[in-house]
Amino acid sequence: MTEPSTSHELEARGIVLSYGDNVVLDKLSLSLDTTRLTGLIGPNGAGKSTLFSVLSGFMKSQAGDVVYLGQTLGRMPPEQRARLGLMRTFQVPREFRHLTVLENMLAAPWDQPGESLTALLLRRSAVRRSEQAHIEQANEWLRFLRLDHVASTPAGQLSGGQKKLLELGRILMLKPRCVLLDEPYAGVNPVLIEQISERIRELHARGIGFVIVEHNLHALSRLVDRMLVLDGGRLLAEGTPGEVLADPRVQAAYMGA
Repeated sequence: MTEPSTSHELEARGIVLSYGDNVVLDKLSLSLDTTRLTGLIGPNGAGKSTLFSVLSGFMKSQAGDVVYLGQTLGRMPPEQRARLGLMRTFQVPREFRHLTVLENMLAAPWDQPGESLTALLLRRSAVRRSEQAHIEQANEWLRFLRLDHVASTPAGQLSGGQKKLLELGRILMLKPRCVLLDEPYAGVNPVLIEQISERIRELHARGIGFVIVEHNLHALSRLVDRMLVLDGGRLLAEGTPGEVLADPRVQAAYMGA
């Protein structure tokens, strides 16, 4: 029988994922406190993004379980995990390039009545009220993310950092409980890195947990209060950023020793 997890944990239990002879996740077990700001680091090829894909349901492991809020997720698809509040971003943002920033935000919410032909024909006033509420919510999040000045801009014209913020904004339209952020600082200038960090801190203060994969260890160590290190698909170390970055095993892994 699977032991229940605590109400705030996201757990990987004995996760195995391989491509032929290439083992990416090697019986990996770890627990992530979804109420905290947690960093997940490791050298290239350590299995970090693959773990995110397994946790969020975009990839299926050959063995092991993912447990979230006490529930074993099994083969649950990504959209059902997202409805539980567990969501992820990607290393390369996946914006709708030809839609405006605001339109990208409005594409996110669940079960919009305007998607139903019956509602469009018979419940027009309800559809209009729902659309207006979503517009107000989207504009509120765009102001929070400092993207309101580009609301009418096609998303494909945004800078790399702005695209990262927009991807986070679309997730916020879905009321997340825990967000898996995959390299939010990659390709982002230092000013926007600090802006992204500030928004994450504010969202965390509102009760949203974050697990963050990132190669910019300096910026990440200033943001998170806990770090976990993967190497070769296994958990190598965990602790505070200071403890982890001073660990000789972590230093050796990054140096390729």
